[in-house]
Amino acid sequence: MAPAVSKLWAEARFGALPRRALAQYLLLLRLYPVLTKAATSGVLSALGNFLAQMIEKMRKKGNSASLDVSGPLRYAVFGFFFTGPLSHYFYLLLEHWIPSEVPLAGVRRLLLDRLLFAPAFLLLFFLIMNLLEGQDAVAAVAAVRVHFWPALTMNWRVWTPVQFVNINYIPLQFRVLFANLVALFWYAYLASLGK
Repeated sequence: MAPAVSKLWAEARFGALPRRALAQYLLLLRLYPVLTKAATSGVLSALGNFLAQMIEKMRKKGNSASLDVSGPLRYAVFGFFFTGPLSHYFYLLLEHWIPSEVPLAGVRRLLLDRLLFAPAFLLLFFLIMNLLEGQDAVAAVAAVRVHFWPALTMNWRVWTPVQFVNINYIPLQFRVLFANLVALFWYAYLASLGK
């Protein structure tokens, strides 16, 4: 086999495309960190809602209802404008407020995340989603009253170990991506609540 063909064949077998995609993502992350995290959050949030709809469709088996395109669009908007940027700056602030040298820094960061950021972010999620659905403020507040506490307690159960790993072991520039990958399934859960 010719050397050029052999090289192409070797690259194809060992995943040249994933390597190039990762290199491009790392470059974008370095050049445009907030925009890259916002775009990633938007895409993965929309994918999470799409996944929830597919699960719901499979659960109903006989009903061949079409997918709601507006759901993934709402999640993409929320991910792009809120999840990506807010998470980016929150992780930076955590590093600034509680440097690694502080005793029990990881535990303190986790407590700030779980007791301050998680409830505020979840409240924002419910309010924005209801507004994006075209509901008025009264309906949005009513939905928050019904769904907030169950979602927050589930958030604490699911996200506390995830955030412990994220805050303590994942490099700062990858924390939003790591959280987004887990959020793919979390958003599927939230969408199953009707949001």
